[in-house]
Amino acid sequence: MNSIVINVGNSNIRFGLFNGDNCDISWVINTKPYRTADELYVQMLMLYQTYKIEPTEIDKVIIGSVVPQLTKVMSSGIKKIHGVSPVIVDRTTPSEVQAKSKQMGTDIYANLVAAHNLYPNRKKIVIDFGTALTASCVAETGETLGVIIAPGIVTSLNSLINQTAQLPDIELKKPKSVLGLDTVTCMQSGMVYGFLGMVEGFVNRINEEVNDECFVVATGGVSHVYKPLTDKIHVMDRLHTLKGLYFLGKDL
Repeated sequence: MNSIVINVGNSNIRFGLFNGDNCDISWVINTKPYRTADELYVQMLMLYQTYKIEPTEIDKVIIGSVVPQLTKVMSSGIKKIHGVSPVIVDRTTPSEVQAKSKQMGTDIYANLVAAHNLYPNRKKIVIDFGTALTASCVAETGETLGVIIAPGIVTSLNSLINQTAQLPDIELKKPKSVLGLDTVTCMQSGMVYGFLGMVEGFVNRINEEVNDECFVVATGGVSHVYKPLTDKIHVMDRLHTLKGLYFLGKDL
């Protein structure tokens, strides 16, 4: 069965084409500025043409969203293209993971569902390097053990640049040394090693609290920057959240 899975985030909308349980193709568009249903319809058709996707060959469309005002717009665009209503999943969608909190975001829930399905029989931590930096922990049984939410890396960097007169926009990458000798490398060191220390601290404290060595998955837009710099992260998977949405919606 062919499925399109859509993760509507605060910064990006990620699409994935699933053939069975495997995601064959993935692409991303910016969430902002918010688009009308007609604009999304045109943009999605163009992307379908680019990746040679035939709408009539798609059996199901699954949407998970943390941007309520875009959920209806996206659903309307899907109906125009596919002629069917998409399956909307959120924290109330049944799974083997117990969400516990009524405030849990769809993306965090999907991260835990994916971890529970892909890495069974152990405790897991999912670090999501998104608009917010989150660390979510799930037990072997599917019990949600808790979540940490902190300002996202790109969010923090943009705030630093916008709130200062002389700090420039920089590329987020590992600098040659921890101690910088010019403004750009000084900022890169702060953003990379500062947040790396935060992530490692999260993992250490969670492991201590749950009395176990959790398996750690990193996902999100800048996870590739941090994975090579630490042995605390075991797997980096940019499609992790999409996979969780797929598991939530595939049997609905």
